[in-house]
Amino acid sequence: MNKLFCLIVWTVAPGAIAGGVPTLETVEVQAGSANLIGVAASATEGTVSGRQLATRPLLRPAEVLETVPGLVVSQHSGDGKANQYYLRGFNLDHGTDFATWLMGMPINMPTHAHGQGYTDLNLLIPELVASVRYRKGPYHAADGDFSAAGSARLDYFRSLPADFVQIELGQHHYNRLVAAGSRPLTDGGPVLLGAIEAAYNNGPWAERENLSKLNGVLRLSSGSVDNGWAATLMAFDSHWSATDQVPRRAVAQGLIGRFGSLDPSSGGRTRRASLSGEWAESDASGRSRANAYLIDYGLDLFSNFTYAMDDPVRGDQFEQVDRRQIVGAGGSRTWFADWAGRPVELTLGSQLRHDHIGQVGLFLTEARQRHAQVRSDKVDQTSVGVYGDAQIQVLKKLRATLGLRADQYRFQVTGDGTPIGAANSGRADAFLAAPKLGIVAGPWAQTELYANYGHGFHSNDARGTTIRVNPDPRSAEFGDPVARVRPLVRARGGELGLRSAPAAGWVTTLALWRLDIASELLFVGDAGITEPSRPSRRQGVEWTNLWTPLPGVSVDADLAVSSARFRDTDAAGARVPGAAGVVASVGVGVDPGERWFGGLRLRHFGARPLIEDNSVRSASSTLTNLKVGFRLDRRITLSLDVLNLFNRRVSDIDYYYESQLKSESLPVADIHAHPSEPRSLRLGLRVAL
Repeated sequence: MNKLFCLIVWTVAPGAIAGGVPTLETVEVQAGSANLIGVAASATEGTVSGRQLATRPLLRPAEVLETVPGLVVSQHSGDGKANQYYLRGFNLDHGTDFATWLMGMPINMPTHAHGQGYTDLNLLIPELVASVRYRKGPYHAADGDFSAAGSARLDYFRSLPADFVQIELGQHHYNRLVAAGSRPLTDGGPVLLGAIEAAYNNGPWAERENLSKLNGVLRLSSGSVDNGWAATLMAFDSHWSATDQVPRRAVAQGLIGRFGSLDPSSGGRTRRASLSGEWAESDASGRSRANAYLIDYGLDLFSNFTYAMDDPVRGDQFEQVDRRQIVGAGGSRTWFADWAGRPVELTLGSQLRHDHIGQVGLFLTEARQRHAQVRSDKVDQTSVGVYGDAQIQVLKKLRATLGLRADQYRFQVTGDGTPIGAANSGRADAFLAAPKLGIVAGPWAQTELYANYGHGFHSNDARGTTIRVNPDPRSAEFGDPVARVRPLVRARGGELGLRSAPAAGWVTTLALWRLDIASELLFVGDAGITEPSRPSRRQGVEWTNLWTPLPGVSVDADLAVSSARFRDTDAAGARVPGAAGVVASVGVGVDPGERWFGGLRLRHFGARPLIEDNSVRSASSTLTNLKVGFRLDRRITLSLDVLNLFNRRVSDIDYYYESQLKSESLPVADIHAHPSEPRSLRLGLRVAL
């Protein structure tokens, strides 16, 4: 879905001359044209506008990322927890191999209490999202940690066309209030944008979810994304009770209903506050960008996935705690130059991030009361990345990008002072260099061809880089030696693609891709230990289409087919659990600017192997969501969202593992499912002020 909003982008064009030096020409791409021919460096990158998001029905804020073709957002727990993501044959867990940024700030959390690369987008206010820029594969020098499968950069509006108050009411005690507005502080001066969101929801669960969320944004800005600056203050707080995935046998035996829970005290609380700034300047000689951010973050998460397998008396609930402050900055400079009469863009950039994690801990609990500690650590993690690339117009119909990225990491882990905590303390350092190459041929008849190759990586949990002994008192190997993890895990990918505009209003892209990830070790936050994994290969084909038959009408259709296999030989099997073979979506958005508007979306999430030998599989699911809106006048708008329109009884997510109910004497391997929410209605009223 190569969708664009109105923006200014830079592209290679022979003959664009500033001061006698060939440069990369400024090209204005209007909303709706969206073909990126002459602009894109790969077939699988694009931009989605806030206007297009306005016609999309959303169950959760993070579903904004489903504008990335082939990406699926699901949930296996309470709605206050980060979502589960799937893309390119990956079960990305909570974001391990997909990098997400909001207004220049990284969302992924390394060395997180619950999962590496944890990406909590519940802080998003969808009405403020101005654009989503996505890129797939490890082909782009500016993308570092967690970007092997791809990346997305989200930006908020700097000003709003009108101040508004929006109220939403729905089934299951769903209530949401959003108020937002913007105005210049002086005539022609900086613009101040403010927004506040308050929401409450119980969901369809037998145990009330009691999700309560408060969210606020203040943004002061001047100029545009390419020539201007912005400073943003954000604050977010949420708490909830969770219905985690449950074993099918518990439902079949009538112990709980389909929306029931086996541990009603699961749930959590999270908060995030941040201050960030961005600056950009562009002229005929080049462009410069800089950003900086400061983030304060906290999480208390209570989960119970095995019920009574480890402790038949108290149960298996555990608490994961994360307290951290993050400081970071980045900058880049691009020069427009001439190389033997050919236009060239030369870019150099750097990124710095430091996570001071005051506590990252794992505790055993009963009804949210601690009774044992697995481990509790302090971690300081610092990363420095430098990158450069050169975009060269080699021939009139051929341009190339050569890039190189280098990252240096330092991990310092300090245990809790116990003998095992001291044994697992220490320092680790790691360095990784990642080359990139891209070639674009064309255009011919409104068609370009692409070839891309690159190396990427994700970092592993710092605690795994210094671990020596098993700290888990529930394990039979408690105190035994444990192998350390590789700090940085390399990925290597390639892609062949095309982008074409074969008819007026129709843009289509096709890509064949492959991605290999090296043999790695993973840190398991739920147990505080390392767990071996195997080298894998993912490959597939993606086809995306966008058709705008009339002004204000868009139709998009995406299909992603992938294969995920382990590359070594093992009797357990070769399938990568959780890897979806087919993901497809079709959507229609209608907003000609008159009284009626709306959108209809269908998403198909294909069946997945749940175990390496493919003997247990999840079922596929197809969900349809509908939005219908009506403008009573210039100020008042009514909308109705119908989520899960056909009330499909499917799973949001499935796992296969052993668990033990309190009535059972031994663990039982079973599919554990989290159901999709049933059909629900949400009515909205928006008043422009």
